[in-house]
Amino acid sequence: MPAPYFERTIEPVLIRAAKEFPAVVLVGPRQSGKTTLLKHLFSDRYRYVSLEPPDVRVSAAEDPRGFIEMYPPPVIFDEVQYAPDLLPYIKEKIDAKREKYGQYVVTGSQNLLVMERVTESLAGRAAILKLLPLTRREAEGQPRKQFPWESEGYKSEKKKTSPRDLWKEFLRGGYPELAAHPKRDVSLWHSAYIQTYLERDVRLLRQVGDLTQFQNFLKALAARSAQLLHLSDLSRDLGVALNTAKAWISVLEATYQVIVLRPYFANVGKRLIKTPKVYFTDVGTLCYLAGLRDPEHAASGPMGGAIFETTVVSEVYKKLMHCGTEPRMYFWRTSAGAEVDMLVEFNHRLVPLEVKLSSTPRSAMASSIRIFKEDFGDKAAPGYVLHTGDIRLPLGPGVTALPFTEL
Repeated sequence: MPAPYFERTIEPVLIRAAKEFPAVVLVGPRQSGKTTLLKHLFSDRYRYVSLEPPDVRVSAAEDPRGFIEMYPPPVIFDEVQYAPDLLPYIKEKIDAKREKYGQYVVTGSQNLLVMERVTESLAGRAAILKLLPLTRREAEGQPRKQFPWESEGYKSEKKKTSPRDLWKEFLRGGYPELAAHPKRDVSLWHSAYIQTYLERDVRLLRQVGDLTQFQNFLKALAARSAQLLHLSDLSRDLGVALNTAKAWISVLEATYQVIVLRPYFANVGKRLIKTPKVYFTDVGTLCYLAGLRDPEHAASGPMGGAIFETTVVSEVYKKLMHCGTEPRMYFWRTSAGAEVDMLVEFNHRLVPLEVKLSSTPRSAMASSIRIFKEDFGDKAAPGYVLHTGDIRLPLGPGVTALPFTEL
């Protein structure tokens, strides 16, 4: 029986890009569903070529121009990081027929290597899109569902999910293979994924030498998810140089394993130098690295709040990315201790979101949002307190308690 196909939010964006650019580059982490998506959308018109098999790789490396001639457009070249030397020859072909759109669709799993070559070769010729693991909406078959702040006609849903089922979802994460096969052993899958990521992706990147030390760095970072990222403390605890820790964070961000959220300041320069917060892109990866295997233990343990906050940040980030936009997300905190977990820029305003590991929303949970709204006036949009319960209710002027399942 074939695995179910999950409709993705990015589909109309991809189709439009193929009509408006000679090439489309789709990047994202391994196993996020890039190949499945492209075959689903383009298999009727495009030939598909995987560059991962060693013999194909050798052929592309030894005679790139001949290889390109052998596969005339429209064609999909999958996993181009294995044959990056093809890109200048794809550029050559595009320039010969610049007015013809949708000639090449190229995918890659490693942003650092692929993006360097794409920037060199396909600048102005390619739309660059990113596919991350499934959002919850995509997994439920509602990929076009908007966020509450995106639609005036947003309707509340009375769909209930038991706390245990919700935390089982968090432990599984959003990779399509786990969503398609609910009986797969979650720990075994994530273990294999991390090992494959380390051995096949990270090993090829110049910033990483000791893979065992890098894996220890991953686990230490998981313990700090949703916290301020003090790299000097982390590097000291692990016994690695600060510059090494900075390079490794760059690797994780560039390969879509983590999201780095910066504090919001009206002065853009300050955002770049102040201490950021780090989140894992896939909450299942976070739970696995933190050693969590049981829903009750995850929910009631010391990392419960961090897991829930990571899930919310990841959901918003993935949805925006799959709409073809670069997410403009921040957090906000004052020297007096007021903090809003997340700000989402929408229509030139900032939507404040607070994340609370509670099923009983109370007015006090909105206090930081109220302070933020007082400080920022008209620039602050109506805010939301996201919680694990199933009730939606007002918490004061311009603040609504929203169940996570409605997000």
